[in-house]
Amino acid sequence: MTAYPIDLTVQPEVTAHFDAATNTISYIVKDPGSDACAIVDSVMDIDYAAGRITYDHADALIAEIEERGLTLEWIIETHVHADHLSAAPYLQQRLGGKIGIGSKIMEVQDTFGKIFNEGTEFQRDGSQFDALFEDGDTYRIGGMTAVALYTPGHTPACMVHVLGNAAFVGDTLFMPDGGSARADFPGGDAGQLYDSIQKVLSLPDEMRLFMCHDYGPGGRDIQWETSVAEEKANNIHVGGGKTREEFIRFRTERDAQLAMPKLIIPSLQVNMRAGTVPTDKDGRPMLKVPLNGL
Repeated sequence: MTAYPIDLTVQPEVTAHFDAATNTISYIVKDPGSDACAIVDSVMDIDYAAGRITYDHADALIAEIEERGLTLEWIIETHVHADHLSAAPYLQQRLGGKIGIGSKIMEVQDTFGKIFNEGTEFQRDGSQFDALFEDGDTYRIGGMTAVALYTPGHTPACMVHVLGNAAFVGDTLFMPDGGSARADFPGGDAGQLYDSIQKVLSLPDEMRLFMCHDYGPGGRDIQWETSVAEEKANNIHVGGGKTREEFIRFRTERDAQLAMPKLIIPSLQVNMRAGTVPTDKDGRPMLKVPLNGL
């Protein structure tokens, strides 16, 4: 594995905000040595049937940051989510900070720009984001160094962000009894996902891992924090030394049985624009529904 600048002695303060509507966990991550913080994987609320967008989840993040007197420096997207909408522009307007995502967002924009029949006004160069990360890129949150690890497979633009002894894995991994995310979206690849998971599991055993989603398998309470050691030993999809071939076979068979996420159509259109809702020719917020396109 590439030698990433990881320092386990840095222990950021992490608070989680669970969104029951999408089973998403958003995080506020505070530099232990200052009042600087980042938000990872925010949620914008949508009543899809009513065509109504609200910001209750994002407002809860804002309230905590303001109550604690924190300064928001980064709004991180681990990938272009297909199951919830990002609130990044709303958060940035209220609190500042830079919006960052993996540089392969351009591949996602190109793919879904065609599916949604976007015109030439839709830029496919990632310019909607303030920062595009490559594998091993670092950035600062106060005095804390964060490093981005390229982890494709679920999507081409997935990245795990390591902040001290905490890694935010997006959809690359779930809790040990949840396994892993699907790899059948356009640009996804089960073999790449296995390799990316192995990259994460080659981090130090004591590294804290924070999930983007949890569905409470078997009816257990929602959880979002585990460790590299626990995932290596107990993850039902990759733990205990499962081979790449075994994983690809399982993941391919499993993905063929899964329905599309309920919010995939609005989520992709919004999230490939860094959380901005598209508009029609008259400037009105508007979403498209491509038929037989996904």
